[in-house]
Amino acid sequence: MINFSKYKLDNGLRVIIHEDNSTPMVAVNVLYDVGSKDESPDKTGFAHLFEHLMFSGSANIPDFDEPIQVAGGENNAFTNSDITNFYDLMPAENLEVALWLESDRMKQLNFSEKALDVQRKVVVEEFKETCLNEPYGDVWHHLSDLSYKVHPYQWPTIGKVPKHVEDATLEDVKSFFYKYYRPNNAILVIAGNVKKEEVAQQVEKWFGDIETGEGYERKLPSEPPQQVLQERLNVAKVPVDALYLAFHVCSRADKDFHAMDLLSDVLGNGPSSRLYRRLLKEQELFSSVDCYISGSIEPGLLILEGKPSEGVSLEKAEEALWQELDFLKNELLPAKELQKLKNKSESTLVFSEVNILNKAINLAFFEVVGDAGMINQEANKYQEVTVEAIRQVAKDIFTKENCSKLIYKAGGNGELKMEN
Repeated sequence: MINFSKYKLDNGLRVIIHEDNSTPMVAVNVLYDVGSKDESPDKTGFAHLFEHLMFSGSANIPDFDEPIQVAGGENNAFTNSDITNFYDLMPAENLEVALWLESDRMKQLNFSEKALDVQRKVVVEEFKETCLNEPYGDVWHHLSDLSYKVHPYQWPTIGKVPKHVEDATLEDVKSFFYKYYRPNNAILVIAGNVKKEEVAQQVEKWFGDIETGEGYERKLPSEPPQQVLQERLNVAKVPVDALYLAFHVCSRADKDFHAMDLLSDVLGNGPSSRLYRRLLKEQELFSSVDCYISGSIEPGLLILEGKPSEGVSLEKAEEALWQELDFLKNELLPAKELQKLKNKSESTLVFSEVNILNKAINLAFFEVVGDAGMINQEANKYQEVTVEAIRQVAKDIFTKENCSKLIYKAGGNGELKMEN
């Protein structure tokens, strides 16, 4: 059980405090409820750009790294389709250093043409390195575009094309900042060797006078049920052929999420998983094979991916994958196999909660999903999943109509193409 207190400042900032005296450290996590799903279709990659811009200095702090290092700490950030998350970890006695840093950049970034130009180049270079120059690097561009037709999950976090970030103006980024990176759109978590009353005073001191944003109501279009198999052949500069099957699945807060998550583990969680054991080791049809979920807050994807072994056709490899999916739709999973996966899931949860930074990040994440208290329900929800629930979810998900198929065929020049 993770105990915490939760309240809201007058400017709308949600604050969560977790006392843990077993560590000399404190973790400060600031989650902004903005991701690539909040971007305009013609201005994508902005949330990721802001992850970089938020380290370019603010009103009173030209360099974020130096104060953190002097305080004996470390900091970093990540962005995905749903959120932008910043975190700091340092000795508890230096908590106010982190609060000073995070409040200053929430209050006012150092907007300048120079800072924007530097970060534009960094982000564009990252796009080229990870998406254009790396084999299979554009896989999420294709899968997102194939699977989503109206929901903004139809582009990856890094953006559709580099040009959107290259063309970003100072006014564009100012507008984005003052809409989304405001206290009423943020969650502050402080976890570690602290006293709640003292922390509350410090939070008020550093964050209480930050002006709230205008507020907005997120109105994202719902992706309609997919009615027909989506297929794309991508002749690309890759070493070997590859196959991806993506299936629409439920949202993070849905009652079926935990069954769906365990279903993905049945297929692809390590050497004991079915795909690895049966198709790679026993039948030797694949040189690599896996299954995983996108983990998005809104309805996401479950993805199977594999690279056929030498001499094995893509058709034969795909047929073998569908056979494994049919087994799960038609046969109940042995209770022993399911219990093993539940135990593994629970041990992963327990281990993650030993780390004070993980607890801070998870508390913020569950709060944005619905309620930070969900963090204490996760283990039970996995244990409550039945073999019947696994089979029903498999029946619901694994249909041809609900599938988007992407094939990489070795050859081509490596350019990012969007052709069906």
